[in-house]
Amino acid sequence: MKVLLDANALMVPGQFGVDVFEELERLGFREFLVARPVLIEIEALAELAGSRRDRTAARIGLLLAERCEIFEASGRADEALIAIAEKTGAAVFTNDRELKKKLSTRGVTVIHLRQRRRLEIANRKEF
Repeated sequence: MKVLLDANALMVPGQFGVDVFEELERLGFREFLVARPVLIEIEALAELAGSRRDRTAARIGLLLAERCEIFEASGRADEALIAIAEKTGAAVFTNDRELKKKLSTRGVTVIHLRQRRRLEIANRKEF
């Protein structure tokens, strides 16, 4: 199964020490995708994020993105994730509450960080 990773998903290992690839594989996901606008967003965070911790987490995220297939897209990251997920049938790993709602209403599977230590497939009622 395929999963798209949002910028905040790529930052989880640097922020919480969770091995997102191991966790995604535990949930049955084997193909990891990153949309080009997400890479642009995380590159900006690596340079401009307010705290040193966030910049470091973003830099770690950039390294992790190298393990993913880059999906070319344009526009804003959220819109690209929605469009790609609908087109490919991929799930989306994000912790962004608003994006989770948008994805859920479109029938897209959403994965999120639970209790800062494991990933789970979100239940629509959680949003």
